[in-house]
Amino acid sequence: MTSQSLQKDLNSSPPCHPRACAIQDCLSRNGYDEAKCARFVDALYECCQAFYNKNGDEAKSVSCPKASLLRLKMEQRKKGRD
Repeated sequence: MTSQSLQKDLNSSPPCHPRACAIQDCLSRNGYDEAKCARFVDALYECCQAFYNKNGDEAKSVSCPKASLLRLKMEQRKKGRD
């Protein structure tokens, strides 16, 4: 994802919502096979991380998991790739 697309998605209402929708679209197109949609999950997490970096860990977006859960999920995904 480009920096421009990240900024656009951060400024959407609610923040990062287009990326959350992209996950749902991918899942429905692929028989809910999560492995085929991993890049969309990564893109959402990238957006959510930027959202929390900008607004603080207490900020809320219905499209993002809580900051502490986001960090845990990102760490788990990173370990899964190693």
